[in-house]
Amino acid sequence: MTHLRFERPSEGVVLLTLDNPDQRNAMSDTMTTEWSAAVAAVATDPTVRAVVVTGAGAAFCSGGNTSWIAGEPDATVDELRGRMLPFYRAWLSLRSLEVPTIAAVNGPAIGAGLCLALACDIRYAAGSARLAAPFVRLGMHPGMAATWLLPEVVGPAAARDLLLTGRTVDADEALRLGLVSRVVPDAELLDEVLATAAQIAGTAPIASRLTKLALADGGHASYESALQWEALAQPLTLATDDLQEGIRAARERRTPEFTGR
Repeated sequence: MTHLRFERPSEGVVLLTLDNPDQRNAMSDTMTTEWSAAVAAVATDPTVRAVVVTGAGAAFCSGGNTSWIAGEPDATVDELRGRMLPFYRAWLSLRSLEVPTIAAVNGPAIGAGLCLALACDIRYAAGSARLAAPFVRLGMHPGMAATWLLPEVVGPAAARDLLLTGRTVDADEALRLGLVSRVVPDAELLDEVLATAAQIAGTAPIASRLTKLALADGGHASYESALQWEALAQPLTLATDDLQEGIRAARERRTPEFTGR
């Protein structure tokens, strides 16, 4: 891979690093192809229990490659739509993973780059990170599911503010808005995120996957639907070997060794 690094820093953890720092990790065609292949590989690997996404250099991701967006003024709406939908779906395929995902926002996350971070289950930001959805400032409607992802994460009022103004927020404001869960000093960000990923990877895989599914797309439609789901999903985990191992480990005051069975 030339614009993406795929690493296994610890057992059960995959680290995907957007690696085109000269272009502030803009989503090039090459990177998009490599991203799709990497996510597909993770999806079919039962040993993966957590995924971390970050950027190389000073940026997380500066968004889509604007050279082709602005470079085809004669393209028809249908032609552009036919290009945008596969692009959106390629990057948002991360949401289809059943294992928890964490964004280590090491620097600016702009436009589609912010949407990539929003597509992750958890977001930690470096103190120097900046986040923005400046689509309207560039004269375009938001893309990459921004009008769905932002309200899901920060609520409709804050989403309207960010999408209609296109303004940039720093890491501290992102924390207050709920865009990120934690702000970490720049030099410590990746280590802390990888430690969190390792902690997640150490939990029971079946319970982790079912919990992620329960929380998907804003969670359950109602209180009753949550009860009905949990009344099925919890017994599934109670019938696993991992449940017995978890109880034994708690009694013996040791770290459990879950196998996903």
